[in-house]
Amino acid sequence: MPRQVFGASYPFLPKKELLSFEEISRVAKVFTSAGVTKVRLTGGEPLLRADLEKLVGMLSENTQIADLALTTNGVLLAQKADALMVAGLRRITVSVDALNPVVFRQMSDSVIDVDTVLRGIESAQRSGFNPVRVNMVVRRGVNEQEVVPMAQYFSEVGCVLRFIEYMDVGTTNGWRLSEVVSAREILDVLDAEFGVDPLPQRQGGDTAKRYRLRKTGGEIGVIASVTEPFCRGCTRGRLTASGKLHTCLFGDSVLDVKALMRDGCSDAELFERISDVWRTRVDRYSEQRFGLKDAPRKAEMSVLGG
Repeated sequence: MPRQVFGASYPFLPKKELLSFEEISRVAKVFTSAGVTKVRLTGGEPLLRADLEKLVGMLSENTQIADLALTTNGVLLAQKADALMVAGLRRITVSVDALNPVVFRQMSDSVIDVDTVLRGIESAQRSGFNPVRVNMVVRRGVNEQEVVPMAQYFSEVGCVLRFIEYMDVGTTNGWRLSEVVSAREILDVLDAEFGVDPLPQRQGGDTAKRYRLRKTGGEIGVIASVTEPFCRGCTRGRLTASGKLHTCLFGDSVLDVKALMRDGCSDAELFERISDVWRTRVDRYSEQRFGLKDAPRKAEMSVLGG
């Protein structure tokens, strides 16, 4: 979260405005009753939520969730990895945009050292999260020179590295198209250095195209949400910590799930309201972004997660 926007005086939500663990678990059950089998806890930074492992434990009791995952910046991961594994978490993704400490701090707007995050990844691997996935957003003029070192390092330590095109999520990151390093450019750099071979897609709805690095044997992925939009295959819904359901990473809220629950809505009624939203969704911002006169209101990445 950009510190010049979200400084010490920023009015963050009071705790009572956040969904409780029980409310989150209830919504998850409604979604799984509709056929959802994958749940990811993301951010902001989910490990800042006190006792997050309790929520993981509650979600892991839902036998319809086949894939329970978490995305984190890794700062607190060394302290939490064992508890998360015991609670029932099965996959972890860590955001790392550079190995160079100066570039890492520039990309993350953080005073945290990259070594802290790398130690968190090592702790997660020791706890049994194998492979750990690593996400790298590539921004021209800032960290594109880190693509090869990142691929080399994370191949060596057994992580799956995914490169993500720099996206115009929210309004505070000052996005410019000229700063997007395309997936094609990233693959060309990797192919010249390591050689790349395509791998099959694991399941429908996957956003990353997978490749094997010929030289190291490591797996990488690329997510081309700007240059090769995949709106038509999108299967994701996002529920914010304050209970707003979003059907698009680039769109504004479409349903206040928290208000419905706190007004006494039954599970059956909640199912119908969520189903109505999903059936009537028309959002496809990534396909439309260059043809729109006025960009829609967009929530920040710190609200929606990845």
